[in-house]
Order: sequence, then C-alpha cells, then structure tokens
Amino acid sequence: MRELSLASARRVALAAQGFGRPRPQRPITMRDVQGQIDRLAQFQVDSINVLARAHQLPLYSRLGAYDTALLDRAAGQAPRRLFEYWGHAASMVDVRLEPALRFRMARARDEAWGGMRRIAQEQPDLVARVRREVAERGPVTARQLEAPRARQRDHWGWNWSDTKRALEWLFWCGEVTAARRNASFEREYDLPERVLPPAVLQTPTPSSQEAHVVLVRRAARALGVASERCLADYFRLGRAETRRAIATLEELGEMEPVTVAGWSTRAWLWTGDGQPRIPRRIHARALISPFDPLIFERSRALSLFGLDYRIEIYVPQARRRHGYYVHPFLVGEEFAARVDLKADRAASVLRVKSSWLEEGTSHPVDVVTNQLADELELLARWLGLGAVVVDDAGDLADALAAEVQRRT
Repeated sequence: MRELSLASARRVALAAQGFGRPRPQRPITMRDVQGQIDRLAQFQVDSINVLARAHQLPLYSRLGAYDTALLDRAAGQAPRRLFEYWGHAASMVDVRLEPALRFRMARARDEAWGGMRRIAQEQPDLVARVRREVAERGPVTARQLEAPRARQRDHWGWNWSDTKRALEWLFWCGEVTAARRNASFEREYDLPERVLPPAVLQTPTPSSQEAHVVLVRRAARALGVASERCLADYFRLGRAETRRAIATLEELGEMEPVTVAGWSTRAWLWTGDGQPRIPRRIHARALISPFDPLIFERSRALSLFGLDYRIEIYVPQARRRHGYYVHPFLVGEEFAARVDLKADRAASVLRVKSSWLEEGTSHPVDVVTNQLADELELLARWLGLGAVVVDDAGDLADALAAEVQRRT
C-alpha cells in the first residue's frame, strides 16, 4: 500500500479543494463558478451574516472578489446549477446530485428532525394543506403562509410555527424545494417540477447503493485524500453504506487505499481523474470560513493541518477562546493565523475583533502580518467596506495593527 507523507497528503487535499492554482486575475464568470461547483459539490448555508453569507465565502476564498449575483443566479434561476437540500448540512448542492439524494428524501420518517416528524404524524391535514398552498401560490415563504401570531415565542431558538415545520417536512421529503432565497434570506418554497431542470427530474432514481457510490465519488474527488470517516461526513452518510461504496470505487479504480504518515486510520486517494498528481508545492493565501469544506470536518483539519478549530458562536462571550466568527488564515500549505472578523456596515469598516498567530507556523510574524493585511484589504473591498480596523485582542493584534496602519 502506498504511503503518503503528511506534507504530500496536505498538498493533495489543498489542490483537490481548489487551492492548487492562483486566483484568476480577471473578472470571474459563471464558468468559474461552475468549476467550483464541479469541484466542491456543495456550499453550506447558514443564517449568520456577521461577515457575509456562509455559502458565498468558499467561492471568495478560491476565486477572489466575484459578483455574488452569479451564485444567486446559479441557485435561483434557470438553467439552475444548484439546489437547496441536506448535504453536509443545509447546503446549496450541485443540482445533478438531486437523484442521488432521493434516498434521503425517502427516509424522512426515520431521519428527519423530531418536530417535522411529529407534524407529519399528528397533523397530516395541515401538511396536505400547506402543500396545496405551495402548489397554488409558490414560490412562497413560510411567513406568507402563516396565520398572524402563529409563531411561538416561549423559548429560545428558531421558534418554528407548525406551518414552518410542515414546510420543512415537505422539503426533507422532496415534495417541495427552494425556488430561491429572498432579500431577508428566507426560503421561497415551490414544487420541484417548477424549479429543477427537466433533465434532473427525468433522471431515474438510483438504488440506495448506487446513490452512495455517486456521493462518495464526489466526496473523494473534493477531498483528494480522506479517511472513511471524512468520506462519510462530506454528505453525512452512514458508515456501513459508505464502506460499501468505497469498496465499489476501489474495484472501479477510482480510489486507491493509502496510508498517511501520522494517521492511525487508512485513507483513500482519489484516482478517478487518472494518475493522481501530488503537487510539489502549494502557493495559497486565503481566509477560510468556519463552514468551508476544507475544514468543516474538524478532526480532519486537526490531523491534516494541525488546526485545532472549534466554532464559538454558541459559546458565551466570556468563555470564547478566539472569538465569535473566526476565520483561519491559510498561507502556502499551512494555517498561519486566525482572525475574528465582522463587517461593521454602519461604520463601513472590516473589523478584526481579535487576531492570533497559529501555534507552530513556520512563517515569520512579519510575513504573516503582511500577507494577512493584503488579504483583509481585498476582503474589505469585496464587501464594499472602506477600511480595515484591528482591535487589540489576540497575540497578533499589535503586529497586525501596525502593518495595517503602515499602509494608510
């Protein structure tokens, strides 16, 4: 069995994730967006907007400044390239994978969240009525379907109404889908036959085993080299079904079992595009979102990059170690720093609430601050903000603030 050094595995993973070549030095087109859809298969969705929407950031990390209207168009207009469903989590997924995700729709009664299942079991008439209204009125938001005062306010959380639960049940089942997101980032629900491309709708539903092969194939291509756990996690698949899919892809010659120095578990190298190329060096520079597929499997980030990362948005402020919405900073082949970022739109500044040098980085502090200041300036311009402001929290704050100040 071939053994990869940790450095080689890291370079394979970075290249597979789209960091193996420089960002285009030209206007970004839909062809570039499609290339990243082909590569990554999904962009995780989250409602947090402290910097930018989560699904917008992976494209920025790989392509640089781009018009987010391209992504909106890919997900919300024909010819539709993305559709919303449960991938790694709530995600905008390559629309060509819809048939492979129908097995998840069929398992809703066993796998959907409890509140959705209860609505389906206890109020089937409500579910049927909601579906009829979507058919008659769609695209339509949950709020537009809700009766006044229907939303409960008696506990912290999403406080979904019964109508919203019914919609989410239908969404999980695949009986309704998201036509688009509105300006308030609410889903506008509609029937799949009015949203999905005809070629997708007409694709026969694969068996569960066939579907898992399709999804594990896409995960393997996106990850480059990965353990069984990571391959399963990419689309949140069962381990036994993932194992069978891996065996099939091995037999097809699309994945090769390997060992990675320092890893205690076996890994698989993606070979489906021919002889795998292990880059000699990666010259990357990017701020990485907490929801980026490069790091959303936290044990992989630790074993591959030595990046011990935990998102702290649900941690009380006094107990946070690094900050609320922290972006690790990739320089070359390693993570060199991490910064807690906020787009302070009222003041028109990109605020670095805290900044930290990554333990063990091989890059000198002056190199890190120079590269990071460059990247923060680019990000601020992309977000339409006028300046970068560095607050004094974190062990890199003084050096970064001095570098930012030097440029003004």
